[in-house]
Amino acid sequence: MSLRVLIVASEVSPYAKSGGLGDVAGSLPIALKRAGVDVRVVFPKYKTIDPKYTDNATYIDTFEVILGWRRQVTKIYEINGEVPFYMLENNYYFNRDGYYGYGDDNERFSYFSKAAIEFLDCIDFVPDIIHCNDWQTAPVCVYLKDFYGRYLTLSRIRTLFTIHNLQYQGSFGKETLGMMDLNDGYFTSDKLELNNMVSFMKAGLLYSDAISTVSSTYAEEIQTPQYGYGLDGVLRCRSNVLYGIVNGIDYDANNPKTSKKIYKNFSTEDMSGKRENKIQLQKELGLVQNPEVPIFSLISRLAEQKGIDLVLEAMEQVLQRDVQFVVLGTGEGKYEGAFRNLAARYPGKVSTNIMFSDVLAQKIYAGSDMFLMPSLFEPCGLGQLFAMSYGTVPITRTTGGLVDTVKHYGKDNPKGNGFQFQDYVASGLVWAIDQALEVYADKEKWNEVTHNAITTHFSWDKSAQEYIDLYEKILERR
Repeated sequence: MSLRVLIVASEVSPYAKSGGLGDVAGSLPIALKRAGVDVRVVFPKYKTIDPKYTDNATYIDTFEVILGWRRQVTKIYEINGEVPFYMLENNYYFNRDGYYGYGDDNERFSYFSKAAIEFLDCIDFVPDIIHCNDWQTAPVCVYLKDFYGRYLTLSRIRTLFTIHNLQYQGSFGKETLGMMDLNDGYFTSDKLELNNMVSFMKAGLLYSDAISTVSSTYAEEIQTPQYGYGLDGVLRCRSNVLYGIVNGIDYDANNPKTSKKIYKNFSTEDMSGKRENKIQLQKELGLVQNPEVPIFSLISRLAEQKGIDLVLEAMEQVLQRDVQFVVLGTGEGKYEGAFRNLAARYPGKVSTNIMFSDVLAQKIYAGSDMFLMPSLFEPCGLGQLFAMSYGTVPITRTTGGLVDTVKHYGKDNPKGNGFQFQDYVASGLVWAIDQALEVYADKEKWNEVTHNAITTHFSWDKSAQEYIDLYEKILERR
């Protein structure tokens, strides 16, 4: 009998996505299926999901979830495809704009966590592993251990809890316990209490059978006070079941040889078409059309975590040179304004695009020379992987998944696929940019580093096999 896995997530691409979690929950199950796993996925049926997905979904069943004093009617819909993706509909909690940020998020995701266990009876599926993701689904681990564990059919299920970003922890007042049907005994430092609040993230860390995060380096970093956000002690205590598995990307969707979203196709063997992508990108974005001028790009959520302060400070110096700079993203107003100001001050050299467009993103990946990702911290990062798949060389800081995926190019490492700096200071980013510009001026060396980048592969098939190995390791302990 094949391994049976249920992936529980608060967002799943392409149906509902706000970040990397959505990418993982959308791509990993398809790779697991290819590897022979009987995998299912469940997520909330949000109001904002495109009707092209919901209108064609198949109604499966209706059941009730009891949460505190509420009895919530839940409808199950299945999106038909290679992998069964189930949406749980409850309009009281999820018929709203967006996914998070509501005053009752504790109740909404406690309900979803319970529903994600109880709906199994309706689909006649008992998984070996329930794979939970981030604080929104952490209550699954508590419920399965301390409540549903009394039921024979559920008692042998084991849980894996994946941290996609430890900074977001789901912290709520003590009254949350009553709403969750948990007693005050859970409000202690060895259980769910953290800083006099109920921490959903801590619930996942303590009550899961194993913990994973999205890169080996981040798994080490979060055990330190600098990156642990108050949970480093818990993670050190559970370090014997803490693993790091780097995310993959979909190379079919990010293939310069076949993509219909870029200006001209090119390949690993013949990258000459990249020059045409650059010229067309300059033309579309109103930059001076000169294929010899290096283009730096930034495609990012505009937030402190992404190193935006460093980029803004460094660019004041870098833009004095013969370079161009392209920005795509949305985020904090102060950063959006600063990049708009930069474009106004450097017409023809800077293009600021405050929006998100997958089509423009792929054009930028294909047409720029270097990709900036100087993150303050980065659990895994996908931007550097997307950039490299188009032969665009990443410039990153040595943190988290950026350490595991990017290697500094230089005379000591001709196999390097990017450029890196260590200290979180603008001068470090400028140094790495200067290293890149020095290599860019040498066509032979530049061809070498771009070849190294475009032939770097972190596929979901590789990541899926590592998850399968981990699932089996968890079950061996059962």
